[in-house]
Amino acid sequence: MTTKENFQQHISTGYQTKKDFFTLGTGILEKAPVKDATVKIPLKTLNRHGLIAGATGTGKTKTLQVMAEQLSLKGIPSVLMDLKGDLSGLARPGTSNDHIVWRSDAIGIEYEPTGLPVELLTISQEPGTRLRATVTEFGPVLISQILDLNSTQQGIIALVFRFCDIKKLPLLDLQDLKKVLQYVINEGKEEIKQEFGAVSTSSVNTIMRKIIELEQQGAASFFGEVSFDANDLVRFKDDRGVISIIRLTDIQDRPKLFSTFMLSLLSEIYETFPEQGDADKPKLCLFIDEAHLVFDNASKELIDKIEAIVKLIRSKGVGIFFCTQSPTDIPENVLGQLGLKVQHALRAFTAKDRKAIGKTAENYPISEFYDTKAVLTSMGIGEAMVTALNEKGIPTPLAHTLVRAPVSRMDVLTADEISELAQHSGIASKYNQLIDRKSAHEILEEKLVQAELTAKEKATSRPTGRTSPKEEDSLFEELSKNTMVRQIGRTIFRELTRSILGTLSGKRR
Repeated sequence: MTTKENFQQHISTGYQTKKDFFTLGTGILEKAPVKDATVKIPLKTLNRHGLIAGATGTGKTKTLQVMAEQLSLKGIPSVLMDLKGDLSGLARPGTSNDHIVWRSDAIGIEYEPTGLPVELLTISQEPGTRLRATVTEFGPVLISQILDLNSTQQGIIALVFRFCDIKKLPLLDLQDLKKVLQYVINEGKEEIKQEFGAVSTSSVNTIMRKIIELEQQGAASFFGEVSFDANDLVRFKDDRGVISIIRLTDIQDRPKLFSTFMLSLLSEIYETFPEQGDADKPKLCLFIDEAHLVFDNASKELIDKIEAIVKLIRSKGVGIFFCTQSPTDIPENVLGQLGLKVQHALRAFTAKDRKAIGKTAENYPISEFYDTKAVLTSMGIGEAMVTALNEKGIPTPLAHTLVRAPVSRMDVLTADEISELAQHSGIASKYNQLIDRKSAHEILEEKLVQAELTAKEKATSRPTGRTSPKEEDSLFEELSKNTMVRQIGRTIFRELTRSILGTLSGKRR
């Protein structure tokens, strides 16, 4: 048996699957694609997560596009976080050319240009369905993360959330958060001191300045209602999974906002979705582009929480795929949980680069057919080193793979096409309206005005011997009797931030 025949058998046997799968490409040996050495990715193990890595311009975004396409065609919805704005083309059919014909023939598949069902989502001013969450749902840990607070300031935010929990004050938007912080160091200073201890005025003022900075970055429009329901990410059209593209092109320079939003979305999905058990395919897959932004400057505590979510969320039938330049961008404890690895070429310009390539090669199974370290630096565009998990959870052989071409457009949509797509949304009418119900800001304003009027009336009236409501109850005790509870049924973030992402002790009150 020739080396080529040995390789063909090695790959075809290693990637053999009895369950449903999608074809990612075909194996390459000695710089030539080998037919019938098909690299098949089992749907059953996609909830074991994955990594798509490679230097700029090596084709990793197109691989992400291919995977989203194939999942949609298999009836699996996905969510794509698009920071560069180059994934909207999924909504329109691709265009064939000689190179695509050659590539498809080499893999042994037919190229069929196809547009997929796409839903455009946004957390800013980009066209699409608006994603919002209340401050309460976001939780104290993530609010502290997005504001980049130190431990003392984090403690104050935890105090505010706990206090609003006890007194049933809805924290819906940043205005509410600012108003409660003002109360903490002004009118309610003594009450807060008695219940929780003294609060530093300078620390609160620092937090206030950071909230204002966040508002200036456009984040204020994200906090509020109507809160997004994670179940709307699991939708279908003509038996194809809907691809939800979250357009983040205008927040590239605000990594804290992006990374914290991503964590809040994962938290909501984890809290909302029921346990799925051992299913033949995932319920939802998420692709996080520019994943290094999630981990850069993150505290050890937060990285530990991310690791916990990645570990636990797979039981909900959810797969998470990180897309970044190098596997070293991902913490080792998270990297160790990623079953599918698609490694595009790396470039060695410095000694540090060469060291990183050597470390990357160690993350992959040893292969009798490759010098992995050498292949990593010599692969062409649209080629990748691939290893997955088979149906038994065993890593498949390392395969230098010629990746199939996307069947959708390999370019962005025009402004008119994006506008048209947004206008035909199936859920925009549900979310593209801002509800401004009575919350902490308005309630405090009303109560403080009423307290001032009561004080004036008392000063000008004769004593009656009766005890005033203010003497019987503190302002917030009286307030808690009349405050509207937060949005009915929205327990998503609060519970999670007190368990997986939380710092506050005690059960929900």
